[in-house]
Amino acid sequence: MPNTDFTPKSTTINLKSDEGSHDLEDWELDSDLDSSDPENVNISHACWYVVQVASSCEKKVKATLEQRAITLGVNNRILEIAIPQTPAIKIKKDGSRQSVEEKVFPGYILVRMILDEDTMMAVRSTPNVINFVGQEEQRVNSRIRGHINPMPLSGREIDRIFKRALEKSTVVKVDIVEGDRILVTCGPFKDFQGEVIEVSGERSKLKALLSIFGRETPVELEFSQVNKQN
Repeated sequence: MPNTDFTPKSTTINLKSDEGSHDLEDWELDSDLDSSDPENVNISHACWYVVQVASSCEKKVKATLEQRAITLGVNNRILEIAIPQTPAIKIKKDGSRQSVEEKVFPGYILVRMILDEDTMMAVRSTPNVINFVGQEEQRVNSRIRGHINPMPLSGREIDRIFKRALEKSTVVKVDIVEGDRILVTCGPFKDFQGEVIEVSGERSKLKALLSIFGRETPVELEFSQVNKQN
């Protein structure tokens, strides 16, 4: 689960960093919601909020909430829905590479909105939405969880998320687990075969036992250096 410590230091959202404006091309952003202001809504009061959703339901929630915002007449206050993603390369079982988009925060979406009773209801009642990320009200002498008060992201937090989504370095993912047999395809151990004993997805590395001079020796390898054997 991603780091959900989104407690803001400020309620002011600044989408610019010292390096200038962010390009949103790598974000999956809503394009259908109406950001016009027919009811004299001051959209400068809109902030970004984090919403937890059911696993693998980010796109479904985004599409549903877009439509519900229009149906409920709050699309002038629910302005943007984002699923931050970053480019990645997945190495398939046959060794081929596939370009994919990897979610920066799986299980969460970002919503830029003016928070009021109507918009909170629209978000919370959307299927597969769990809740806003925010501060929980403590109930006295009760084990039941209290009400969650949505907390807006600070400018610093938004800036960090944008930068992470726009990182140019690719993450290499591989469909390999402990116990798999692999063939080293490049590097000093090229053509060696071995058994995977450890996988570190975050580091894009694995550790395998290779037979070197007749002895089983643990060797750390990059995902890109190996192919999975059938």
